[in-house]
Amino acid sequence: MVKEITRDIKQLDHAKRHLTTSITTLNHLHMLAGGVDSLEAMTRKRQYGEVANLLQGVVNVLEHFHKYMGIPQIRQLSERVKAAQSELGTQILADFEEAFPSQGSKRSGGPSNVLRDACLVANVLDPRIRQEIIKKFIRQHLSEYLVLFQENQDVAWLDKIDRRYAWLKRQLVDYEEKYGHMFPEEWCMTERIAVEFCHITRVELAKVMRTRAKEIEVKLLLFAIQRTTNFEGLLAKRFTGCTLTDKKADSPLQSTNPFLEDEAADDPGSEKEEDLDRPRKPKAPDNPFHGIVSKCFEPHLYVYIESQDRNLGELIDRFVADLRAQGPPKAGPEEGGAVLPSCADLFVYYKKCMVQCSQLSTGEPMIALSTIFQKYLREYAWKILSGNLPKTSSSSGGLTISSLLKEKEGSEAAKFTVDELCLICSILSTAEYCLATTQQLEEKLKEKVDKVLVERINLTGEMDTFSTVISNSIQLLVQDLDAACDPALTAMSKMPWQSVEHVGDQSPYVTSVIMHIKQNVPIIRDNLASTRKYFTQFCIKFTNSFIPKFINHLFRCKPISMVGAEQLLLDTHSLKTVLLDLPSIGSQVHRKAPASYTKIVVKGMTRAEMILKVVMAPHEPAVVFVDNYIKLLADGNPETFQKILDMKGLKRSEQSNMLDLFRQRLPTPPSGSDGGPSLSFSAPTPEQESSRIRRLEKLIKKRL
Repeated sequence: MVKEITRDIKQLDHAKRHLTTSITTLNHLHMLAGGVDSLEAMTRKRQYGEVANLLQGVVNVLEHFHKYMGIPQIRQLSERVKAAQSELGTQILADFEEAFPSQGSKRSGGPSNVLRDACLVANVLDPRIRQEIIKKFIRQHLSEYLVLFQENQDVAWLDKIDRRYAWLKRQLVDYEEKYGHMFPEEWCMTERIAVEFCHITRVELAKVMRTRAKEIEVKLLLFAIQRTTNFEGLLAKRFTGCTLTDKKADSPLQSTNPFLEDEAADDPGSEKEEDLDRPRKPKAPDNPFHGIVSKCFEPHLYVYIESQDRNLGELIDRFVADLRAQGPPKAGPEEGGAVLPSCADLFVYYKKCMVQCSQLSTGEPMIALSTIFQKYLREYAWKILSGNLPKTSSSSGGLTISSLLKEKEGSEAAKFTVDELCLICSILSTAEYCLATTQQLEEKLKEKVDKVLVERINLTGEMDTFSTVISNSIQLLVQDLDAACDPALTAMSKMPWQSVEHVGDQSPYVTSVIMHIKQNVPIIRDNLASTRKYFTQFCIKFTNSFIPKFINHLFRCKPISMVGAEQLLLDTHSLKTVLLDLPSIGSQVHRKAPASYTKIVVKGMTRAEMILKVVMAPHEPAVVFVDNYIKLLADGNPETFQKILDMKGLKRSEQSNMLDLFRQRLPTPPSGSDGGPSLSFSAPTPEQESSRIRRLEKLIKKRL
């Protein structure tokens, strides 16, 4: 029923819609036909101002007739529009050719208003028409430049590169005055002229530099590069870079320094205002014109690299001469170890070269420069650091028993003078500085070089070289103090310990050892105040060297009487006390020694004390003596047991029985190892050990 009622209404609706469409289409057809006629007439009269508005309207109306192209009349109108567009394009190009001929000078006057309207028409025509207009105008505008700065002209050489850029500035001013209003603003003609000038200049400079490559000197090259990069910076301030294919017109202008490092996050757009002073990476320079001309200098940067090679070689030689003339820098306790000033000079020069080279290129020249850096880092390590480490003397002053009684004579046993010790510490501190700074240098080089070349930057070998210098310096300090203590230990092993009648104060050899420690260690500590970890390493290495040597000399003290063993035990305790206090000996500020160091001293010197306690124990009954040895020393090596027996002065027959008994009583190792039982130091408690020492000290005080 509803359909019956609304059927007629529906038909009327359809009729109304069809009538509306027909009337609209006929209206458009009338507009199109009239527009085409007017367009053809205006084209013939070169009325480009009216044509620009009319052509856009005709094109828009024609779009409504795409579905009617099967109708001959419509197709004919469409072809007439295309013909008019083609004629307009040809006509406009001819007008520009007439106004700006390829040959001859530019016309100062001319139909500039007509050409301005023609440019508006070109905006509606095929984009190729606009591109052709731009191309021809710029080519004609820069034709004078190619003549003035031909390859054979004197002004074409690098020393007069400023004249090229001054010429462009004058041309741009001239363009703005004469033709600034002729071209639409969105064409960015001023920037296009500058960009084309840059492309031409890059090609021409590359050509002239290839021809006169032998005449290129470092100063001349750097002068040309500096002027060129300054010019590129000016372009960035004046233009947006919208005509460059990889830039957008609305990109914001930032700092134009392409070789600053970026410490911000990975997103370059997230920089804050306060971060502008931070260095930036050159990966994405904010200057869109960076390298547009200066790229041509890259093939010739080998001249710069070779120059830096020579300069660094001369710098290293000067460092060597200065160090020999002036000696090592002095450092007090408050200052810590004095780093050689040449070290800072070297890395400042490195930074200057790196910044300069990254301005020139972030490609292969940076790799070449990093290779030069590596070469002279190694030379610095060898010639300045390792080459100036004092040599150990082959002849060392020995100590006799009588000289041990005189501290002044004993003090001359140290091989290195105070100045030499300061020099070693200074070299160690410098090597540490170089190690840390070389690591930073590697990171900065990787930031500045192209991503594809990052893997080729590797300064690990140079860092290892500085680590070796540090190890050698510490070893020299250890050897020096070790060698100073050797005569005292030799004297200890030659003393007649069997004839010692009473326990007195600490022996002269102990006094000599302590004296050398007090002489050397404070100097070393003060000069390594800024590198505490290496001073701790020195203490640990010295202790690891001195204690085994002391124990070996202890085994040479034979035979030993009971009183002699007590004297040696007192001496051992004195040395243990000094060694525990070694890191802060002679210092007004007492710091607790590192736990790792204390553990080494306690373990080593406790073994020496246990050896002497075994020697003091009666060897009868034999079973008790052997069990006591195993319990105190926990050493299953028969050779060590043999040395203990030699120290006690037992006869060979007695020793043979003792060794047999020792092998029988030795517990079976749990896993087949040669080590003794695990109860090594469980029997004597620390209280018992200290009680024994206290009794000896009381005895000495009473006698004094």
